[in-house]
Amino acid sequence: MREYPSHPNPELTSWRLPGDIEQSSPYYRFMRRLSHIMNVTYWNTRAYNRHNEPADGSVLYLANHQSFYDPILVCGPLQRPGNFMARDTLFKNPHFAKLLYSVNTFPVKRGQADVGAMKEAMRRLKAGGTLVIFPEGTRTVDGRIGQFLPGSAMLSMKVATWTVPVLIDGAYEAWPKSQLLPTLGAKIVVQYGKAIHRDEAKQHAPAEFVNIVRQKMIDMQTRLHQHLGKPALKYD
Repeated sequence: MREYPSHPNPELTSWRLPGDIEQSSPYYRFMRRLSHIMNVTYWNTRAYNRHNEPADGSVLYLANHQSFYDPILVCGPLQRPGNFMARDTLFKNPHFAKLLYSVNTFPVKRGQADVGAMKEAMRRLKAGGTLVIFPEGTRTVDGRIGQFLPGSAMLSMKVATWTVPVLIDGAYEAWPKSQLLPTLGAKIVVQYGKAIHRDEAKQHAPAEFVNIVRQKMIDMQTRLHQHLGKPALKYD
């Protein structure tokens, strides 16, 4: 599997992360280990190209959205702790809200421009952190990668040092939007693309940049399906 190595960035393999990089909280580390156990016990999960995780600067991960489990799939294999947006309705239960806050998650209002959430995203990136965003805005209904909303491009162009495309594949089969509980035993793959520097992102218009990232992910998906012997998904 030379095309799909799974080793991490060697600069991030020590227990304490280097320099001014945000350190994981004990609870975050616990949840990360728990996710590893779940991935091994309940799903056949593989993470490829983890060496593409940047060892310096703020990082924006743009991932396709296949299931409710996606945030854990994206950040579980990474060394640096992630930050997340989640729809504000998930914070209505105070106990669940406390859990979300403890794993670096903050609310965002869906269906409208949430200035407060965008400011919080910028604050965390300016502090040198990492942020996971699903630019489709909702989970897929058929496994394909939907159109991207252009709002994430502003973070790539103005705040994040790096933008990393992330492909999630198989999570739709394991836990589709229409299914209340996940199907166990499914094969899930998370693949990290090459990091794109802010200077490169700034060379494009916002809509053009998110389309470039989306096409990179579609190409990753097509090659992965070919490698795994799965039928390619058709796009217009």
